[in-house]
Amino acid sequence: MDARVNFDINDSLKQYLSDPTSIATPEAASALADCETDPESLTSGLINGALNPIVEAVAEHPDALTRCENFDSLQFLLKYTSFLPPAALSKILDLVVSGLSAESDAAHADLEADEQDAVQHHKQLLEMFGFLLQWTVAAVETKAAEKPASTTGGRGRGGGRGGKKGAAGGRDTTWDSLAQLQTALDVMSKVLKLKLARIFLTTSERDTFVSLFTRPAYLVLESETRVKSTSIRMHVFKVLCIAVKHHGHAFGAQTSIIQNLSYFEHLSEPMAEFLQILAEQYDYPQLTEEILRELSNKEFNNNDLKGPKSVSAFIIKISELAPRLVIKQMTLLAKLLDNESYTLRCAIVEVCGNLIAMLSKAEGEERSENSKGQINAFFDVLEERFLDVNPYCRCRAIQVYSKLCDLETKFPKRRQAAAELATRSLEDKSSNVRRNAIKLLGKLVSTHPFSVLHGGLLARKAWNERLEAVDAEMNALKPPQELQEKTQDTVDEELLDDATQVENKESSEPAPMTEQQKAAALEKAATEAATSEMMNKLQLTRRYYLEAVRFIDVIHEASPTVTQLLSSKNKSEVIEAMDFFVMIDAYKIETSRTGIRRMLRLIWTKGNSDEGKGVQSHLIECYKSLFFDAPDSFSPNDAANYVARNMISLTFGATPAELTSLEQLLSTMMKENLIGELVIQKLWQVYGVQRKEISRNQRRGAIIVLGMLALADPEIVVKEMEACLRIGLGELGRRDLGLARYTCIALRRINAGAKGKEVAGRPAAPVAKLPNDHAVLVRLAAMCEIISDSKEWFGVAEQAIGAIYALAKHPDTLCSEVIRRKTKYVFTMQQSRPSSSGTSKSVVEESTISSKPSEEPEKAADDNKRPTQQRAASAMSQLLFIVGHVAIKQIVHLEVCEQDFKRRKAEREKLATSGDAASSRKSLGAGASPTKKAGSKKDGKPAEEPSPEDELDLIAGTTEDDFTDAIAHIRERELLYGEQSLLASFGPLAHELCANNTRYDDATLQAQAALCMAKLMCVSSEYCEANLGLLLTILERSKDAITRSNLVVALGDMAVSFNHLIDENTDFLYRRLNDKSPSVKRTCLMTLTFLILAGQVKVKGQLGEMAKCLEDRDQRIVEMSRMFFQELATKDNAVYNHFVDMFSLLSSDERLEEDGFRRVIKFLTSFIEKDKHAKQLAAKLAARLPRCENERQWNDVAYALGQLQHKDEDIQKLVAEGFRVVQAQT
Repeated sequence: MDARVNFDINDSLKQYLSDPTSIATPEAASALADCETDPESLTSGLINGALNPIVEAVAEHPDALTRCENFDSLQFLLKYTSFLPPAALSKILDLVVSGLSAESDAAHADLEADEQDAVQHHKQLLEMFGFLLQWTVAAVETKAAEKPASTTGGRGRGGGRGGKKGAAGGRDTTWDSLAQLQTALDVMSKVLKLKLARIFLTTSERDTFVSLFTRPAYLVLESETRVKSTSIRMHVFKVLCIAVKHHGHAFGAQTSIIQNLSYFEHLSEPMAEFLQILAEQYDYPQLTEEILRELSNKEFNNNDLKGPKSVSAFIIKISELAPRLVIKQMTLLAKLLDNESYTLRCAIVEVCGNLIAMLSKAEGEERSENSKGQINAFFDVLEERFLDVNPYCRCRAIQVYSKLCDLETKFPKRRQAAAELATRSLEDKSSNVRRNAIKLLGKLVSTHPFSVLHGGLLARKAWNERLEAVDAEMNALKPPQELQEKTQDTVDEELLDDATQVENKESSEPAPMTEQQKAAALEKAATEAATSEMMNKLQLTRRYYLEAVRFIDVIHEASPTVTQLLSSKNKSEVIEAMDFFVMIDAYKIETSRTGIRRMLRLIWTKGNSDEGKGVQSHLIECYKSLFFDAPDSFSPNDAANYVARNMISLTFGATPAELTSLEQLLSTMMKENLIGELVIQKLWQVYGVQRKEISRNQRRGAIIVLGMLALADPEIVVKEMEACLRIGLGELGRRDLGLARYTCIALRRINAGAKGKEVAGRPAAPVAKLPNDHAVLVRLAAMCEIISDSKEWFGVAEQAIGAIYALAKHPDTLCSEVIRRKTKYVFTMQQSRPSSSGTSKSVVEESTISSKPSEEPEKAADDNKRPTQQRAASAMSQLLFIVGHVAIKQIVHLEVCEQDFKRRKAEREKLATSGDAASSRKSLGAGASPTKKAGSKKDGKPAEEPSPEDELDLIAGTTEDDFTDAIAHIRERELLYGEQSLLASFGPLAHELCANNTRYDDATLQAQAALCMAKLMCVSSEYCEANLGLLLTILERSKDAITRSNLVVALGDMAVSFNHLIDENTDFLYRRLNDKSPSVKRTCLMTLTFLILAGQVKVKGQLGEMAKCLEDRDQRIVEMSRMFFQELATKDNAVYNHFVDMFSLLSSDERLEEDGFRRVIKFLTSFIEKDKHAKQLAAKLAARLPRCENERQWNDVAYALGQLQHKDEDIQKLVAEGFRVVQAQT
């Protein structure tokens, strides 16, 4: 029983490291030895029976471990830890740790007492305890690693493990080894603090012993869960730091750390933290330097992604924690910039940023010239990485610059360079780089260093004025040019030398100065010193202003590119661009307004996911912060004034497209209750003010905004209808036709609530319409009869007629009266002023309208003053416009009637099926048929109003097909050819005016006659067929771009209505793609885009004309063309089907340069994605090679083949030989 162990640490370690189960335990307790062949028979009682005596013995004296039975029993249990319950393993760990702690105390006491005899005994005991502790910690870590595997694998207690082992695994959750492990690490540190050199005489012995503690320490670090525990991590670091500092473990630690970085990603930052503690608390920076030196020379496999990533994270972290250690090795680390791994290059870029931050914070003596040179070198690296081949590196360089912007030291020259580089990066092909470049520019603006003088605003105009003022002050301080010229040009050196020599001979000593001369000299010197000081100050100020102006110029240069990026497909990039414009607007940079206006179109952003909604909501937030959030110090009234003024300002100078987007934005905000009632009241006050002078744009802006808000809430206009009649449709509106036009638009919104709402595929019930004698409709009709030669009249008439058809119960009757009165006026105006116009005037004017010319600046416009005698051509043009627009609106009105009929019929049938039909049905009356009813509308004669029940009876007796046929008959035969039709007389009139353009040569008259004829052609196919030739002639020969644009749109409408007539003449439409006017080309491209994508016209090879637009000078045309092909590619193989035809047309066009041709073909081939299609196209194109007539044709075919992924060796061989074929032919 008392036999002692003959323990050899080297043999034991060798066996343990090769295979722990191979260690022999002959002296183990007999109860344990019996279980060696069947470890699963180890029960808790059996284990405790063997373990408890050992615990008691070791607790009494650590020397008990040297007994063979005790030591072998412990080794036996450790061999089969996978079969031990957690409690047993915990007891073993506690036994070993407590025994080692006691032995450490005993050894320390003997060493202090200089007891040399006991040293050898302590050495063996320490080795035995250290060996067992290493083994036990490894077992504990293995057990801890098994827990998540068993719980996740079986989803139950001990699932998948089986037997007692599984049961033990299921009880793992009851034991948390964290506290015991922490105690073990504490004891390791205590042992390593002993004077081991006196116990272990040779270095190899000491290293072997130290490894018993460092090996489990590294093993603990391999567990990500353990590393997350700060207490465990700090205790492990303490063990390793002592081993490195006092026991020569530096090389071993270096090797282990390098390996850990290669295999364990989670150790990147902890290892950096360990090295910082080692350097700062233990004063051992050498290990960090050696590791950095080794890493700088390390080569990574191209397939190794984990290694470079881990090393990069380590280098970045160590540069944050210990930048002074890293800066010493930067010469070596810089070699990683040439490494193929982009993650390593990214790491060095970030390291440079951390080192710049460290150096910039140094104060006093630390800020040496050397540090300035280092900062410049690091900045050079950052600027160089803006052009790295990898986009992630470019992004990292930009991100590092963004962090550096927050430093107290501003580095003005480097900031200027960064702004210029970021501006260039806005054109990067990577959206991630562009997004970060936008963010950097915003950061540079928000942290700019030019707030010391004059505040922080960056308006270029103000800074240029300051620069000019400083230049003027400097010029004033300079001596006059005349004096400078005299001293330089009038003195001759030879004469001066002779004169001086003579004077020196005559008087060797200068005459003494008088008191007055001394005072004058002193005063002159003081003045010169003050002037010199002022000049130096002005020079510094001038440099400050110049740097500010240069920075502002870069932001101005970048703004147009950021504006383009608002159209990016990448939503995060779009959001970043929006934030940029909000940022620079806060600093009053002038280009912000353009971007903020361009942002409006983002309200239409679509997105199947939350991205599209995210852009819309962010846009609303941006506009809310810019225009709708008043300062907190404002009262509610002042806040409402502030918001109303901002909303009106949004309309100033806005294009029609911007107004449409603004309408959508404001209506959306209104639906979300973001606009208060008080703001709406302020807008009405601005619109209705009469006793105070306001600008015309402000009054117009108010009604524009109110009309937009009414789209979401029509009650806004309904409540203030009287104000619309008094202002917009009253005397002010007659003097300002623009105001009248926008008032008509606002009035149309009264019925906006019912628009577009459908239930089960059928339109919802319309809101109540107004009777024809309603004041609003009377005023609207009167607006069409205003006597004016202004071009704005047409806009007023268009919106007034639209409002009549939107609001009136019988709009055709009212418009018939308007046409009659206007016709009488036009054809009798040469004789005298017609009574009808006088009548209409009397209807419009009311006593409530104020007429004080001095109070209304709107009266100042000469173009809107009503002339005493209108030009005949102008009056005829207006009449034709009314006729054409009424014809178009009448078609829409007929369609509304048809929809209304179907709705009523559906309701009638629903009533019949519910059982109420019998009581509600009455005898069918002999009323007029729907056809006649509709016909009475078109004749302009009011029909007798049937009761609602009679209308239901009419509907019940008519089928939907009958009604549809009746409506079609009215449109085709009665509107333009009926005996009583009012419009029938104007068809021949429009034709006559268009056909005799030399006789009726007024430009406006010809434009309106052509437009009227085109609109009438959309009504009837018979009229369309009769006048199509004349229309196409005008389209080809008209010199007016607006006329050509109008006729292109009209042809598009005709193609939808009368496809069989237009289908044969689509070439005339495609020709407009080559029109000299960009506006006509844009209109034609939009029209064709709609027709082709909607399947309204057949494509017969003319797509090549659309493809040519990809190389147009107008960028908007290019963007529209690209969008068309992107949408076309979503159709069934559309690009593939027409590719050969497009290629033929493009290749034969001599006006298209070869570079442009290649760009177009490259774009088109990007839509050929299927290999089968690529091979078929390649075969078709390859057949052309032998027939090529010149080198350009052959190059075109060869380039197209190169863009197609066909992989056909025969074709490749033919291409290789093709040029010689061409040479032989030529």
